[in-house]
Amino acid sequence: MRALAWHGKHDVRVDTVDDPEIVNPRDCIIKVTATAICGSDLHLYDGYIPTMQAGDILGHEFMGEVVEVGAKSTLKKGQKVVVPFTIACGSCYHCGKHQYSACDNGLPADNQDIAQELYGQPMSGLFGYSHMTGGYAGGQAEYVRVPFSDVGPIVIPDGVDDEKVLFLSDILPTGWMAAENAQIEPGDTVAVWGCGPVGLFAVQSAFLMGAERVIAIDHFPHRLDLAKKFGAETINYEESAVYEALMVMTGGIGPDAVIDSVGLEAHGFFVDNVLDQIKASTFLGTDRAHSIRQAIIACRKGGRVSMPAVYGGFIDKFPLGALMEKGLTLKTGQTHVQHYMPALLNAIMEGKIDTTFLISHRMDLEDAPKGYDMFKNNQNEVTKVVLKPGFN
Repeated sequence: MRALAWHGKHDVRVDTVDDPEIVNPRDCIIKVTATAICGSDLHLYDGYIPTMQAGDILGHEFMGEVVEVGAKSTLKKGQKVVVPFTIACGSCYHCGKHQYSACDNGLPADNQDIAQELYGQPMSGLFGYSHMTGGYAGGQAEYVRVPFSDVGPIVIPDGVDDEKVLFLSDILPTGWMAAENAQIEPGDTVAVWGCGPVGLFAVQSAFLMGAERVIAIDHFPHRLDLAKKFGAETINYEESAVYEALMVMTGGIGPDAVIDSVGLEAHGFFVDNVLDQIKASTFLGTDRAHSIRQAIIACRKGGRVSMPAVYGGFIDKFPLGALMEKGLTLKTGQTHVQHYMPALLNAIMEGKIDTTFLISHRMDLEDAPKGYDMFKNNQNEVTKVVLKPGFN
């Protein structure tokens, strides 16, 4: 089959590789009909996530048709399914609490030592996202093996267009959980850093949860315009000082809740960000964490901080004193996708949530390297690239 493989920093290629096979009785094989390039994929593309190996198949946002099932799979051949990016068993302690991204069994035992050493405990497995998260082949391919297929994939009703439901795999549940972690109350003012896909879904979700005002922060005009379409007020950080603008907009109090949707590759010419970039380039540091620092400083006393954005390693200059002295609550984590998929599918089917607005480009799987380059280097116009095997 054809699949997009990682070969190094800024080097991804569509290769011919072996077709996946059933390994365990709960597996299924799906034929991919749509897959997307995620902002998190750019962290792999930029070489920020460790334990990648040449030839690793990328992609964790995908859906398709079931073509083969293991003996204990609950799926049937011919069904259309969306697959969550988190790989979870459904029966361990954490899955019992619907904390699927903390699953004890989604990560193969021979891959757990890396995460154990770095994070204290291993997390769940993830599709197409390094050997630290299991080394699973991803979904930017013609076919994918899906472990625990009796737990993860959600069956899509006949006649529903792929593009309406594809983002159930990751970014829609991630944006929703980000807003949920912000513990939004009616009348709240919520500030969202980053108007990429997750940030835009967080904006939409915050309003659905009762926020009175949402303030979106970015520097790409088109992305800020998309946030405005949902009713958000905006701050372009290249034109305004964010902290000062937020204080003016909130009468000096600060937002009730803040959401960091930027993560470890924050942009902008700020002193802390420049220092982070120097440290990363000289292997003295890993993440560029300007946005979470700024969010904590800007949040009102007694407020809530939600951090759906991806961070991979260690940071310094973290405003721990502000977090404590202001009495802030911080909630974060990889998304418990399986928990949110059913309700969000219903919301899509009822017309309460729009997802297709985000798609800016549709391309053949063979053009995936071009898609990565576009998404990396032209983020104003390229909001989401959807890849379709055999797309003309």
